[in-house]
Amino acid sequence: MHPAFRKLRLPAIAAPLFIISTPQLVIAQCKAGIVGSMPALNARPPELLDDWLAEITETLAAHDRKHPEAPAAPFAINQIVHRSNTRLEHDMAVCERYKVPIVITSLGARPEINAAVHGWGGVVLHDVIDDAFARKAVEKGADGLVAVAAGAGGHAGTISPFALVHEIRRWFRGPLALSGAIATGDALLAALAAGADFGYIGSAFIATEEARADPAYKAMIVGSSSRDIVYSNLFTGVHGNYLRGSIVAAGLDPDALPQSDASQMNFGTDRKKPWKDIWGCGQGIAAVTEVVPTATLVARLAREYRARLDRLASTHKG
Repeated sequence: MHPAFRKLRLPAIAAPLFIISTPQLVIAQCKAGIVGSMPALNARPPELLDDWLAEITETLAAHDRKHPEAPAAPFAINQIVHRSNTRLEHDMAVCERYKVPIVITSLGARPEINAAVHGWGGVVLHDVIDDAFARKAVEKGADGLVAVAAGAGGHAGTISPFALVHEIRRWFRGPLALSGAIATGDALLAALAAGADFGYIGSAFIATEEARADPAYKAMIVGSSSRDIVYSNLFTGVHGNYLRGSIVAAGLDPDALPQSDASQMNFGTDRKKPWKDIWGCGQGIAAVTEVVPTATLVARLAREYRARLDRLASTHKG
């Protein structure tokens, strides 16, 4: 395994949550022993990104000095590398200044971005929804992949996680994270059994105390299940999963949403802004029954993961 992932106490990566992830959440995730992450675009104005990365790196370094027996996991910054992101050059320069250990790229694979990250010793994970995109990402220099399967929150694919991991693993042996309805330790273990190296967990972290999410958003996640998830490309031009209740609250009929022009990518210029008014969420949220501190959530995942491992070992002993 790549050195960047050796400090993990649980094979999990927290997905970068647009608007919601901030240094407070990232730091809590890393201290709990999983990769914490946030989108660079969450820092607004752009100059705030420098302050945030300083806070994350200094706080985690202080934690490691105080707790050498349980060092923090590395953190990741998500970069939207689509040409519509006018901040990319600025944000990459800030990431270089702090030598961000892991960069998660989305919406396009660009060799020059991968080369820049490699230049400061970082690792690039690129999120993909099918095998063809996975091949392109690796060809362009990505070190690892995030397989975004059916059931994932936000922008998501439609392929079964078992099928997607199998297709990628036929040719790729690098770091592979699996995203799609992972909100329990059992699901995390299933991701590894299917062939992934990590579970990629997003929606469960929305309902944590450190998440910068509307309290009503957190409450809706706690009160919802897979039947409350709607898959649509109306809000950004890219298909994604959203909470039915937020669509209704916006005055729209979740059962009669029109199709958007996929060539017109939209990151919030319409009256009803995605992520702010229309809340992204994955299908695994029935496992989320209360708003808890991040450390409590990760501890539950770890407890469930190890208990399932023990049961499997006991069942198959001999």
